[in-house]
Amino acid sequence: MLSKQVVWLSAGMFLISLSLGCGGGSEEPSSEGEAASELEPDSASKEVEEESPVEESAIDIHTESIYPVVQINTNLGVMKLELYPDKAPATVDNFLTYVRNGFYDGTIFHRVVPDFVIQGGGFTTAMTKKDTGAPIENEASNGLLNLRGTICMARTNDPHSATSQFFINTKDNPPLDFRDRSLSGWGYAVFGKITEGLELVDVIEGVQTTSVREYRDVPLEPVVIESMRILD
Repeated sequence: MLSKQVVWLSAGMFLISLSLGCGGGSEEPSSEGEAASELEPDSASKEVEEESPVEESAIDIHTESIYPVVQINTNLGVMKLELYPDKAPATVDNFLTYVRNGFYDGTIFHRVVPDFVIQGGGFTTAMTKKDTGAPIENEASNGLLNLRGTICMARTNDPHSATSQFFINTKDNPPLDFRDRSLSGWGYAVFGKITEGLELVDVIEGVQTTSVREYRDVPLEPVVIESMRILD
């Protein structure tokens, strides 16, 4: 399953598979919201096989958060995420399990597609895919939308294939939202939002990219997740 989790967002934002996996399916979101795999390398043209603007109030972010907050420390700066277990319990639990186990430490944002998403959580700096746990159920029907600054799970064309890879929307991406329970309509599960450090997302979005073996949109200079920590 790991090999199917390379969430790659290709150039045709309609079919982006957010699966970044090396195998059959990639873990990438597609710009037009088609089936996204854990963006398989070059498997789709920009489909986050992983965008309508909605009011910010669609996700209620409190000054004093009652939700889990995760700090992501990268070699380019720091950002904080507020997670919503009331909306995506299985997804948040899965993500926090990887955080607690130190899984993300030393991984990279391996896929950067300007005006779409930045994706990470599955590869080392050598572009070696990490082994993950079992896939989880897709919770994209929770009412949360793929707005700028939200964090979502990357997956393969199988709607219920997400493991560790995630992506952050760099703009509102309605095509990635849940539409129905068909193979192409499941969308990508939003489970949190950046509350501090959105400017870092813009910095990462602007880095120069290249191709590494079969993977495209890989930052020329690694954008490293040095650590992730749950804040009290």
